[in-house]
Amino acid sequence: MNRTTLSLIACTVALAAVTGFAAFDPPAASGTSAAGSATERPVERTGLLCPAPSFSDIADTAYTSFTPVTQGAGSGGKAALEAAAEQSADGKGAKGGGKKDQAVLTPKPPGTPALGDTSGSDTPALIGTADGKYAPGWTVQETTRIAAGTGRGLQGVTCTPADTDFWFPGASTAKGRTDYVHLTNPDDGAAVVDIKLYGKSGAVKTTVTDGITVPPHSSEPVLLSTLTDDEQTDLTVHVGVRSGRVGATVQAQDDAGGGDWLPAAADPAGSLVLPGIPKDATDVRLVAFTPGDDDADLKVRLASPDGSITPAGNETVHVKAGMTSAVDLGPVTRGEPGSLILTPTDKTAPVVAALRVVRGKGGSQETAYIPATAPVGRRATSADNSAKGTTLSLTAPTADATVKVTASAGSDGGSPATKTYTVKRGTSQDISAPAGGKGTYALTVEPVSGGPVYAARTLTGSSDGVPGFTIQTLPSDRGLVAVPRAEQDLSVLQR
Repeated sequence: MNRTTLSLIACTVALAAVTGFAAFDPPAASGTSAAGSATERPVERTGLLCPAPSFSDIADTAYTSFTPVTQGAGSGGKAALEAAAEQSADGKGAKGGGKKDQAVLTPKPPGTPALGDTSGSDTPALIGTADGKYAPGWTVQETTRIAAGTGRGLQGVTCTPADTDFWFPGASTAKGRTDYVHLTNPDDGAAVVDIKLYGKSGAVKTTVTDGITVPPHSSEPVLLSTLTDDEQTDLTVHVGVRSGRVGATVQAQDDAGGGDWLPAAADPAGSLVLPGIPKDATDVRLVAFTPGDDDADLKVRLASPDGSITPAGNETVHVKAGMTSAVDLGPVTRGEPGSLILTPTDKTAPVVAALRVVRGKGGSQETAYIPATAPVGRRATSADNSAKGTTLSLTAPTADATVKVTASAGSDGGSPATKTYTVKRGTSQDISAPAGGKGTYALTVEPVSGGPVYAARTLTGSSDGVPGFTIQTLPSDRGLVAVPRAEQDLSVLQR
């Protein structure tokens, strides 16, 4: 190996460590990397995008920022959340009068949550950047309370990085639903985005054929019902970015059943895990779509605290290629927490899926969504937790797993606390977070040994008899990046 080749390897390693743009090393069954193939370094730059929280004048939104303590992270750096420059409620790019000069919060150093809040309908989308010690695992939670009207209840979303491809099974254009796709562009150039809708009979004809332009540093909420006259109870939305990149999230609101954010589902795969169904769910609806050319036949299992069971009458689900399928599972958890596991019955076909979860009955219903998610990987982080309103759900679908959970110091003081839990194969466990901090705190989940772990966090906050709740899945917090391991004997440089 010559000097030039070695220099290229060194540059590749340095660039990956600085930018955090190298590919993530997927977790093996044991939760460890392939020996000798790569090493992990804390990312040094990251970005997050938070959608505009609400069009309601009586909405109150809380933001929580948290960076976990990461070994090997730098000592300097900063993090900031800035308002997107343009806003429109009709997706046509009209400028809005959001609170653009007021920072909602100032992120604090690793290990300490930072809080901020806003109210009303003019709160803009936020574009966040972090570097140095603030970057590894930086997590921002947006939680909104709406006292009345469409979408009333508790709505929550974890701010996400920009990307170019998103799937949202579980959206709707039915009467009584008001669903928006929020598109946020963090970059200096315009992004061009295609939105495609798929219903029970296949692709739905839309009015937009040339793509939607999202100006630089701006956000565009696109109302789905303006894209088609076809009323569909169950839709799969595909957001593809033709040029540039965006953050994309669906806000699904119901006149009678409240509403919540529907984050993008995990990439199409043959087997899927949807963790964190509350034990008191009164209705659960599975929405699935296969983007490939082949139909998918899936075995349905519910991972409960005592093991996996097959829901009576819903042993399998058939998903036709290019069509959205929906199955009512009813009160499938029957008083115990659970997670849904979908696996192919025979031939594997890629599928995306999400759950619509309802708590309460009649006029006291509230709705949340659980998309299929990726496993925790090395570590996942959840911000905006409280002693009485937080439930953490852990699922180990294929093998026993040992998991370390750390509660950070709180916004009102206290110290971090850590506990270790064992999750048996095929089970789903709701756990109480270890007590440590006072006030609002963050949770980090780190698999120690065993098989892959999937996680979700539920926040609850009832008001006037309505059981407000929101559920966020916990994939990797992207705090570590895998970089090539240079193993060549550097003595060749002396020749």
